[in-house]
Amino acid sequence: MRDEVVTRATTRVVAVDGLTKPVAVITLDNGLDPTKPNTFGREGLLSIDAALDAALAADPAAIAVTGKPFCFSVGADLAAVGMDRATTLAVGKLGHDTFRRFTDSAIPTFAFVNGVAIGGGLELALSCQYRTVASDVPAIGFPECALGLFQGWGGTQLLPNLIGPDRAVTVIIENAFDNKMLQPAEAVELGVADVLVDSADFLDASLRWVAGVVKGETEVSRPTFDRGAGWDAAIARARALVEARTHGASPGPEQAVRLLDFARHNDLDRGYPAESEAMADVLTGDESRASLYAFSQVQWRAAQQPGLPDESTARPVGSVGIAGTGPAATRLALLFAQRLDVPVRLSDADPARVDEAVARLRTEVDALLGAGQLAPDAADRVKELVSGSTDRAALREAGFVVEALEGDLSEKQRVFAEIEEHVPAGCVLATATPCASVAEAAIKLRRPERVVGLRFAAPEAAMPLLEVVRADGTDDVTFATAFALGKALGKTCVAVSDTPAFVVDRVLARFLGEIVAALDEGTPFERVDRAFHPLGLPTAPLDLLGLIGPATALRVAGILHAAFPDRFTVSGNLRRLVEAGKTSVRLRDAGGGTTLDPEVAALWRAGSAPSTEDGLLNRTLEALADEIRRMLDEGVVAEPQDVDLCLILGVGWPFWLGGITPYLDRTGASERVTGRRFLPPGVADAPEE
Repeated sequence: MRDEVVTRATTRVVAVDGLTKPVAVITLDNGLDPTKPNTFGREGLLSIDAALDAALAADPAAIAVTGKPFCFSVGADLAAVGMDRATTLAVGKLGHDTFRRFTDSAIPTFAFVNGVAIGGGLELALSCQYRTVASDVPAIGFPECALGLFQGWGGTQLLPNLIGPDRAVTVIIENAFDNKMLQPAEAVELGVADVLVDSADFLDASLRWVAGVVKGETEVSRPTFDRGAGWDAAIARARALVEARTHGASPGPEQAVRLLDFARHNDLDRGYPAESEAMADVLTGDESRASLYAFSQVQWRAAQQPGLPDESTARPVGSVGIAGTGPAATRLALLFAQRLDVPVRLSDADPARVDEAVARLRTEVDALLGAGQLAPDAADRVKELVSGSTDRAALREAGFVVEALEGDLSEKQRVFAEIEEHVPAGCVLATATPCASVAEAAIKLRRPERVVGLRFAAPEAAMPLLEVVRADGTDDVTFATAFALGKALGKTCVAVSDTPAFVVDRVLARFLGEIVAALDEGTPFERVDRAFHPLGLPTAPLDLLGLIGPATALRVAGILHAAFPDRFTVSGNLRRLVEAGKTSVRLRDAGGGTTLDPEVAALWRAGSAPSTEDGLLNRTLEALADEIRRMLDEGVVAEPQDVDLCLILGVGWPFWLGGITPYLDRTGASERVTGRRFLPPGVADAPEE
């Protein structure tokens, strides 16, 4: 538990044309810059309560609450309020009581949603009687179910009675699991907000709208809803969504479903205590403690890792070169051009491959433009920034060159040596493809200290993780420059030592190695996927193999087999799939369903010693515990928290499992295999009594 960063609520009185009384405007502001959003702890809630008292004392025509620039509020600061049962119940009641004053007020209350409003921030807005929303608000929603939690300050009771149960299921459950937030126009369409207001004139326009409502000139209607079959159908859909995504592994979303159903026939006098009791039950359990641990790693770990470089020594990067012209190189070129806004040059000896790569990038840019993910000016800018060349000398002005070759180690070494002849002395050389050793890739260079590894989680544009790999010879400036560049790309960077396959690839290879071994032994394909249902993983193991690609999985397995032949094998069946050109073990139909590819089944030569579901799950967890302990002992990363951060951000390990090391501790796999836990009791689970 840490000290609360207090969001203060202050009240000012504003005269509004057309109203005989003023409007009292309450502003939420933690006094920090917009990158540090408003949150609520005990002191923040008490400040809102006091600000509402001050507003009522002004005898206003209306009361409005808004946020500091660009931020309404992101909700509860759970790390600052404690999680024992008594505290959870007390803070739950304090939030309910404070927010409900806006709901029950005889003077009309309004939320002016001027910036991001998620979690408890959105619950405060819903507690007001009316809501305006600025056209440039980046995110509105409830992410709690994806974190293994649910709404604790009225959301499960207010939202279904405002917009209907089915739409509430979409906002609270479906969108959370899909990592989707509402945009302002969507919020208005769904009824979460009442009116969309242009951001350029937001406060004044909102006050004019308030005047219309107060004078009765603007009518805001509230629909009624079917509390029988329609509500039943919404709850059934909610249960199906939760089961499909968590397989019973996360109690928080299950409580959300129960409370949404509870809102059907109960008022706030009963609904709010039910929320608080349910939250106390969930927050004092192992799963939610682990979930909050995972959330804290994502929020804070990147800045607290041991061995972080001094970024003040990082060199500026004015242009980027990419050695390679395959699909991975194209994706990196697009990422660098979009995020860094610097010239990017693709380099390859074959002019046809260069032309193909540039054309592929332009096609990807056009696709993003067509999907509304890039504005026309931004699309033109990216196309202008990216070019190709067959001459390595074209990289002579690059401050950072990334190797994204599809060849073997000798090819990397040869190309790096060619590039070194042309780039300036301060240019960083980075390898971004799976390799046994960054140092080996640099072995033919005169200045190997300028080489670093960058392992992007795939897909590169979407996944936030970047492993920054420091070889023994990598100097401080190179390492700092790579870290700074990663952050400029919008990535969460983790410092990793130069060992085969680094973190994510190594853990996944051990995981998939057990999967493939079980299939080789004769375990049916469908049984393999069912074995991992208790984890509630976002992607079934065989689908994960398809996402990674059998060819990549085979290449990484080969690297690790060469380094650790006792634990990593190269499957003959997997090799046959790659030789046959198979990119997945499943076929997907037009409706999104999947079936085992009959050609894969025909190629696979299975043994006669299948595993049971429980046996496969347990052996896999024990293999992961073994490998992660070895990685920590080898110094691949400094602490178990770094492995957790890599798996959460690199492969989407679910928040509700709390990071991989807490899960291995909770299931006992850590102690069975290594004789000890990864984390002390109470760090990511309920403290021992």
